[in-house]
Amino acid sequence: MVHFVGAGPGAADLITIRGKELIEKADVIIYAGSLVNPKLLDYAQKGCEIHDSSRLDLDEVINIMLKAEQDNKTTVRLHTGDSSIYGATREQMDILDRKGIEYDTTPGVSSFCGAAAALNMEYTLPGISQSVIITRIDGRTGVPERESVEALSSHGATMVFFLSAGQTKRLSDRLISAGVSKDTPCALVYRATWPDEQKYVCTLEQLPQVAKEHNIDRQALIIVGQAVAQSGYELSKLYAPSFTTGYRKGKDVYEK
Repeated sequence: MVHFVGAGPGAADLITIRGKELIEKADVIIYAGSLVNPKLLDYAQKGCEIHDSSRLDLDEVINIMLKAEQDNKTTVRLHTGDSSIYGATREQMDILDRKGIEYDTTPGVSSFCGAAAALNMEYTLPGISQSVIITRIDGRTGVPERESVEALSSHGATMVFFLSAGQTKRLSDRLISAGVSKDTPCALVYRATWPDEQKYVCTLEQLPQVAKEHNIDRQALIIVGQAVAQSGYELSKLYAPSFTTGYRKGKDVYEK
């Protein structure tokens, strides 16, 4: 059996209880060493076979899984954050399907949640933005034209850019050229929830300079949108005294 486990955004205590228990029981662990906190490996049992996938290609990863299956061992495939976001898990699962090997997935806390927590930020502020776009700028790997930064920026939603910290100038220039105000609030969050976490709030125009000043060109998320300012929003109707829900009756606003 292979368990795909989301390792969380960085801090070792932000893995789920289920994920921790799977690590404790694993015979083999394959982890993304470039991104996953190695402290999570402290949960592994003595004698557990551990492989750093940052030094492996897909075939090598699969061969480790196949060998573990042949030896009747349990494998944990430990991915950073939540494996459903830029986790490259589907290609592994398709091969396991063809080989008739069972697997399951345990979700993890994504770094976009960790970044919001670092900023004490709410992404979906009433009257400001009710949608979050998770994306990245095109680089060595392209993106569909319909998902270009220019196309996505037209929605006015809060945008969270993964895998883009090394291209802050190009990202800023393209968004501004697409019509996004140069004064749009931005946040740059480096290694959210790690001990060396850094976080900076600036404008879209200032973003490249902030990244340069702090030598940030990887392992950081970029958040773009008015929600970053955390101001000017409407109060939630859910908690308005006059709002009726399935759990309480709204009060007459004219009641004395």
